[in-house]
Amino acid sequence: MSNLSEYFANDPPSFFDELTPTKPNTKEQEPEPRPSGGSTMLSSGFTGGFQPPEYVEITETDDGGIKVSEDVRNFWELPSEQNKLIMPGIHIQGDLPDPIAIAVSQHLDEAELQHRKILCVDDVTQDERGLKMLIHASCFRSAVNLSGRLLTIYGQGYGRSGQPAKHSPHSLQLWFTRLALLAKLGEYELLQAEAEPFGSHLNGPDVFFEHYPEMYNGKTGSIACFSFRLLIAELPTYLGKPHLALDRLSELYVTCKEIREHFIALNDSPAGEFWLIRGEMVLHSIVNCALMMKKFSMIDDIISGILLTRSSLTKDEQRSLYSAWGRIYLQIGDIFGAEQKFAVARRLREMNSNPDLRDLVDKGLIAVAKNDFPEAYLIFQKALHLDSGNTMILNNMGVCLLYAGKLKDAITLYERAINLNPQKSLNESLLVNLSTLYELESNNSKTKKLNLLRLINRFKPDLNISIEICLKLQAGN
Repeated sequence: MSNLSEYFANDPPSFFDELTPTKPNTKEQEPEPRPSGGSTMLSSGFTGGFQPPEYVEITETDDGGIKVSEDVRNFWELPSEQNKLIMPGIHIQGDLPDPIAIAVSQHLDEAELQHRKILCVDDVTQDERGLKMLIHASCFRSAVNLSGRLLTIYGQGYGRSGQPAKHSPHSLQLWFTRLALLAKLGEYELLQAEAEPFGSHLNGPDVFFEHYPEMYNGKTGSIACFSFRLLIAELPTYLGKPHLALDRLSELYVTCKEIREHFIALNDSPAGEFWLIRGEMVLHSIVNCALMMKKFSMIDDIISGILLTRSSLTKDEQRSLYSAWGRIYLQIGDIFGAEQKFAVARRLREMNSNPDLRDLVDKGLIAVAKNDFPEAYLIFQKALHLDSGNTMILNNMGVCLLYAGKLKDAITLYERAINLNPQKSLNESLLVNLSTLYELESNNSKTKKLNLLRLINRFKPDLNISIEICLKLQAGN
C-alpha cells in the first residue's frame, strides 16, 4: 500500500495526474487538494458558487513501473546530524463522526437515516485487508478509524504523541495511509496535529533501518515509503502555505536528483531511471504549487527545460505534457498559447487516427475560453460518447448549458447523470453546481436539495466538503 492512488476516486485533480505511466485497469489518482479549474475562465459576472469547467481527466500514477531491488527503492541517506526521534500519536479519542449522518438527522429524520448502509470499522477484519476493503468502498472515515485502532496496537494511539515508539514499514505505512485519508477528507486541523511529529522532511533517525540493526540484520535505507516523503513535503499546501511546500518539494527534488546521479555513477541504468521518474513526480507537485502561487515562468521552465527533455519519453507522454501545458495556459487566460500547445499535442497523436478524449476536451476548453458555449457543449458531447461516465465532461457540459442560457437543460443533464450512476455522479463539483442551479431556478430550492441529501445518504459514504457547503444548506435548518 505504498501508493494510495488506486483507491481514491473523483479527487480534486492535479494538472499532472495523467502524465506518468499508469497501471493496467486503474483509473484514479491519490488525494491532493489542488486546483481543478481556473476562476479566470468564466468572467460573465455570475457569482453563485458555481464551479468552472474542469480541465483534467484523472488517472493513477506510480513511480514508473520499473522493476528495481528493495535497496534501490528504499535508498535514502541517514542524516549525519542526530535529529529528534519521531514519536507520533493519534490526536482524537474515539472515531471520526459521520457528517452525512449528522446532516440527515438535522435536515431530514431518523427514518431516512435507516437507509444509510455503509461499511463501518467493525464490519471488516481489523487488519490491513480490512483497511483496503474500506478504502475500496470509499468509506474513508471508517478507514481513518480503523487506522487509529491499528496504530494503537503499535503503541501510537490516542495520547501517545511524544512517547517513544519503534517504527516498522507497516506502522509507517499505516501513518501514511491515515494522513493521506485525512488530507482527502479535508480534516486539515487533525492532519496538521498528527503530521507534526514527522517533521518537515521525515528524517528522524528512527525511520531508517540502520536504527534497528538487531531487527533488520544490516538493512539500510528509509523505512518510510517515498510517497510518504512526498506527502510530508506537500502538507503545507493543504494548510494554505504553498511557499513552504515549494521549499520542501525543491529540497526533495534535489535529493532525488542526487540519488539518481549516485546510481548512474554505478552504471545502474534501471535505478537511475527509477529515481528520475520519482524526481518527475516531485516536479509535478512543484508545478501545482507554482500554479497556486501564479509563478507561471517557473512552470514553463520546468515543463520545457526538464520534463520534456527526458529521452525515454514516449510520444503519448509528450502529448500528455503538451495537453496539460495548454490547459495551464488556459488557466491564465492565454488562449493563443494554449492553442499552440494543443496543436503540438495533436501532431503527436497517431497519424490518421480520429480525435480521442484528450483532443476533444482540449478543443472544448478552447471553445469555453472563447465564450462559444454552444460549440463547447457539442464538443464535450462528442467526448462523452467516448467515456459515458466521465463526470468531468458532464460537469463541463452543464457549465456550457448554463452560460448558453439553458438553465433547465443544465439541471436536467445533471439530474440524469445522477440517476444513471449515483455513486459516481454525486461528486462535489456536480453537487455544488446543481445546488446553485436549483437556487437560480426557484426560491423553493430547498426541497430539491433535500432530495439530493437523500441520494447522498444512500449512495455516498463520504464527501470531501461539508454537506452545508456542498448543498448550500443552512446548518440547523
